Amino acid sequence: MLKVALVVQRCGLEVNGGAEFHCLKIAQRMSKYWDVEILTTCALDYLTWENFYPPGTTEIAGVKTRRFQLDRLRNLEEFAELSQIISYRFLESSLEEEEKWMKAQGPFSSDLLVYLWQQKDNYDAFIFFTYLYATTYFGLPLVADKAYLVPLAHDEWCIYLSLWKGFFALPQGFMFNTQQEKFFLETLFPHIHWSGYVAGLALEKPPLVTQGFANYGSFLLYIGRIDTSKGCQELFNNFLAYKEKVNSPQKLILLGKAQMPIPKHQDVIYLGFVDEQTKWSALTYCDLLIMPSPYESLSLVLLEAWQMSKGVLVNGECEVLVQQCRRSNAGLWYSSQQEFIYLLESIPQATWNQLGKQGNTFVEENYQWDQIEQKYLKLLSSTKAL
Repeated sequence: MLKVALVVQRCGLEVNGGAEFHCLKIAQRMSKYWDVEILTTCALDYLTWENFYPPGTTEIAGVKTRRFQLDRLRNLEEFAELSQIISYRFLESSLEEEEKWMKAQGPFSSDLLVYLWQQKDNYDAFIFFTYLYATTYFGLPLVADKAYLVPLAHDEWCIYLSLWKGFFALPQGFMFNTQQEKFFLETLFPHIHWSGYVAGLALEKPPLVTQGFANYGSFLLYIGRIDTSKGCQELFNNFLAYKEKVNSPQKLILLGKAQMPIPKHQDVIYLGFVDEQTKWSALTYCDLLIMPSPYESLSLVLLEAWQMSKGVLVNGECEVLVQQCRRSNAGLWYSSQQEFIYLLESIPQATWNQLGKQGNTFVEENYQWDQIEQKYLKLLSSTKAL
C-alpha cells in the first residue's frame, strides 16, 4: 500500500475553506487505497495564521493529521503593502521580491519544511493542495520527484508572477478541478507539460433536513466565506438595490464566517458558520443560490445546490462559474447590477426550479466518487510503494 501525504495550509472541521475541504474529502476517500496522512499547520484563521491548534499528530474525520507550528503571524499591513507594490509591477518584479511576498503571504512553517525534507524517503508520494500558499511554494520543491499538485488555479493577479514559471515545471502530475482550469493554465504556461486528469469532487448524500428554514419564506442563499474577495460587497450592493427597486418579499440569507461588515437591513440575515444539517436545510428551502465570487476554480456550493435541484445565479466575471452553468444548463449569470436586478425580477420561480432539475441531472452524471477515485489512482499509478 502506498504511503501518501496530502499537504494543505489548514485543516480542521472548523476550517471554512474550499481547498481545505477538498483535501480532507480526498484524504477520506483515498484512505481505502493508500496509507494517507495530512500534513498541515496549526492555523485556523487564514488572515493572521495564528497558531490555534496544538502541534503534533491528531485525527480529523478519520484521517491521520500532523500539524506544524507557524513561525510568525501574518503582518496584514506589510502584506497589503507588498501585494499592492507587486500587483502593479509584477512584470518587472524580481524573484527575490516575489518570494518575499510569498513569505509574507504565508503560512510559513519551517517545522513543516524541515519535516518534508527529513521524512521524504518515508513517503511514496506527496499531493499538495492549491498552488497559492507558502506551504506549497516552499514545500513542494523539497519533494519534487514525488510531488503532485492540485492547483485550484483561477484568473487572479498573483498567478501572473514570474515565480510560477519554474515552479509549475516541478510536479510529477496534476489534478484539475475543471477543464476550464486546465485550459487556463495551459494557455498561461504553454512551456509546461500539464499531465494529469480533471476530477474535482463528488458529493455525499445530504442528511434528512429539518424544516427550520420554512419559516423564512422566500429567500436567496449565499454559502461561503463572507469576504470582499468573494464578491460579497458587490452582492450586498446588488441585493439592496434590488430591494429598493422591486417590491419583493425575498430575503438574503448568509451562511459562513464573516470577514467584513454586513449591512444592517431587515431582509439581510446573517446566520454565521453553520453545521451540515443547517446548510442542507437552507439549500432545501431557498429560492436559488447566489455565487458572487469573481475567482473560483470549482464551486462545490453550486454542485450542492444542484444536488438539491436549485437553480443558481453567478458572477459573469468568473469564467469557471459561467462554464459550469453552460455545461449544466442549470444557472444564469450577471455582469452588472442592472442584469442582477433584471434576472431576479423577470425570471419566474418555475424557470429557476427547472434549471435546478437540470443541475441535478448534471451532478448525477458527472460527479461520482468511483470515477474520481480511479483518476487519483491513475495519477499515482507509476509510483512504487516503499
